[in-house]
Amino acid sequence: MGDNSLNTNNVIMAGEICSEMELSHKSYGEGFYSFFLKVKRLSGYSDIIPIMVSERLIFNMDIHKGLYVLINGQLRTYNKIEEDRNKLVITIFAREIRVLLDEVVRNPNRIYLEGFICKPPIYRLTPLGREICDIMLAVNRAYNKSDYIPCIAWGRNAKFSQSLEVGAHIKIWGRIQSREYKKKINDEKVEVKTAFEVSILKMEG
Repeated sequence: MGDNSLNTNNVIMAGEICSEMELSHKSYGEGFYSFFLKVKRLSGYSDIIPIMVSERLIFNMDIHKGLYVLINGQLRTYNKIEEDRNKLVITIFAREIRVLLDEVVRNPNRIYLEGFICKPPIYRLTPLGREICDIMLAVNRAYNKSDYIPCIAWGRNAKFSQSLEVGAHIKIWGRIQSREYKKKINDEKVEVKTAFEVSILKMEG
């Protein structure tokens, strides 16, 4: 049987490897490695996206910092205990990795998701009056697992999203973005953290 989650969770991403590769964990004797990929936007800003890859996929490949690669895979999430709290960890699980001769890729950051709304959407306005709606999407994958993916809708999509009920089935096309934010630890210390989310370009109910 094939993995039907390929039809509901698909990522294509191209960019520059901007960190050294590190062993993340082993599962049933197979090693999985992690690194960060720098993906340019049209604006000139770059998203720094975490990637995970099996050692079998990169066997006999010279994967290193500074290399430009094209990755085809899925957006995966899992919970990690951090400071006695559950933290949602997001990564791109690579199913294919290809070395690029240069960095020119027409659309280097694309994701398609199909899933179910699992929390009430949160609609709000930015200080400049722009409409935003936060969505948590549950996307099923093999072995009765699900990935819980934070998404953000803008403008007309935000207005549409605010009326979605928990359990509603939707399809999303967009890109994965990284966003830095400041978290206050105590009266003297503020920590800069990074959030990852899917910025929605198009959606269907």
